[in-house]
Amino acid sequence: MEAIRLDALLASVGAEVGVSPWRVVTQTMIDQFADATDDHQFIHCDPARAAKETPFGGTIAHGFLTLSLLSAMTFETLPPLENGKMGVNQGFDQIRFLAPVKTGARIRARFVLAEVKARPSGWVQATHDVTIEIEGSKKPALTARWLTLTFVEPETAEPAAS
Repeated sequence: MEAIRLDALLASVGAEVGVSPWRVVTQTMIDQFADATDDHQFIHCDPARAAKETPFGGTIAHGFLTLSLLSAMTFETLPPLENGKMGVNQGFDQIRFLAPVKTGARIRARFVLAEVKARPSGWVQATHDVTIEIEGSKKPALTARWLTLTFVEPETAEPAAS
């Protein structure tokens, strides 16, 4: 994917800037996330019990698993900033979990660029309003306002040849 210039990024504020490919949320992903976070609640990890005892008809993904997939969906979807040396997650101003992601469901992310701040230090803060959609569902899995920082190496002028 080709890098985007800062002026083009600034011109995109207010626009939808990307929609990720669909990705399947599998029971294996859910189980691995449960192992990593020590959250083994039956609604995530016990398909038979979840089918019998919940209104979901089976297991569902952890909300934080769904949220964490934003990183991968971003790399698949949004172009890197030209001359960006590294990016970091600054956090979220708001996250709302609106619908459960059932095991086997396909999800994707929609990114609307809400704001860009280029700082004199070389850091560029981008704020995206993100929606993770569930295929076939009217309700999204989640909505969030996500802040990221990218460090852009300042351009240095080459000394004139004498």
